[in-house]
Amino acid sequence: MKSQRISPALKVVAFIAAIFVALPLLSIFVRVPWSDLGHMLSQKSTRDALLISLQTSVIAALLSCLFGVPLAWFLARSSTKWLSVLRVICITPMVLPPVVGGIALLTAFGRQGIVGQYLYDWFNISLPFTRTAVVMAQVFVAMPFLVLAVEAAFRQSDKGLEEAARTMGASPSRVFFTVALPAARPAVIAGIALAWARSLGEFGASITFAGSFPGRTQTLPMAVYELVSVDYRLSLVLSLVLIFISIAVLAAMRDRWLAGR
Repeated sequence: MKSQRISPALKVVAFIAAIFVALPLLSIFVRVPWSDLGHMLSQKSTRDALLISLQTSVIAALLSCLFGVPLAWFLARSSTKWLSVLRVICITPMVLPPVVGGIALLTAFGRQGIVGQYLYDWFNISLPFTRTAVVMAQVFVAMPFLVLAVEAAFRQSDKGLEEAARTMGASPSRVFFTVALPAARPAVIAGIALAWARSLGEFGASITFAGSFPGRTQTLPMAVYELVSVDYRLSLVLSLVLIFISIAVLAAMRDRWLAGR
């Protein structure tokens, strides 16, 4: 296919935009103390933060899939009167300031929260400032990304196949698991990857609802934030780790994004 001509003015604007995004990322590569990289990554605090981040983000991504896929199916196929309102509510965490998300979680699940007070009074369960709270915050902010991706796939899937399966006597659950879900598998995989990446980078809601306790709830983003004014060189190293992970996720999803090219 012959490449389309692009006006010089648009090329200049595109170049400026690319530089604006790329320069801050490249500056981290330039400033990272490469000679001390191995030593800094081997520190206990670094390993603890990385381990907590990996553990909680993987659990959050799996939970986002477990609950988000059925939610996406409901949004794509339901005709309930309040569907548009429900969709807005479900994706609001995507645009909500993260710290507000953390306060919302505290209001709901804190010891004095709408639900949390009963969990504490009846079962002596306190969720805030625990590893569980980290996972809950990550699911809260990450699941909407998966829901949007999977709902779009369900809406674009062939409804004729689903109708044919129903005609042959398949139950709604069987139609979902044998027809709809396999057809949406690429979107589900992409949604899980997005949810995992978003969970790994989550900061505001997590630090508000779970706190930043080294070895217990402190994730990599929290460690980076606290190290900026204490050990700037180590904060650069941890930032580099997060950048590498983000680039890996984007590279893995590149074929899906360019499928329509």
